[in-house]
Amino acid sequence: MSPVEVEHGPRRELGLWRRQADGLSGCQAVRLSGQNCRVKKPEAEPVVARNRKAAHDYHLGESWEAGIVLQGAEVKALRAGRASLVGGFAAVEDREIWLHAVHIPQYSQARWFNDGSRRKRKLLLHRAQIDKIERKVNESGLTIVPVTLYFKDGRAKVEIALARGKKTWDKRHTLAEREATREAERAISRRRKGRPD
Repeated sequence: MSPVEVEHGPRRELGLWRRQADGLSGCQAVRLSGQNCRVKKPEAEPVVARNRKAAHDYHLGESWEAGIVLQGAEVKALRAGRASLVGGFAAVEDREIWLHAVHIPQYSQARWFNDGSRRKRKLLLHRAQIDKIERKVNESGLTIVPVTLYFKDGRAKVEIALARGKKTWDKRHTLAEREATREAERAISRRRKGRPD
């Protein structure tokens, strides 16, 4: 019996029958049955922590995504959204990159493997990337700072960036520029709405 021969009966049954016969996905079968279909949007990577202070204190340059080696219940603590990147930095030691001073608190329900919350953790990058980072740090006097900590495909990742420290006047200049752009956006918004300045 082909799908064309089934003309009578509820449309829903027709859609289900076509899905089974033609190997259609759930949404395709729902569309055939005349109903609306909600397609799930892909979930965004859940960001555990952002280092907002890094953009204020440093001129951020090139960045990389690195895996992070965690122990025991640290993953559960991260999934609970408990971490802080403020004050964290990375250093190249023996051709490996280590993340220092990043706070991942102890998971309260863990029995063991609750090591120090600010211990150093190994970052996973390709050898060529590590060599490139090490060259830039040694030549230019840059530092490596963690920018974001997030999950991607179920694995913890850290975005690290090469950074050059800002002087005090640089920070003030950045704040003044940001305030000027906000004020300009407010004025444009007020003008569009017909309000006087």
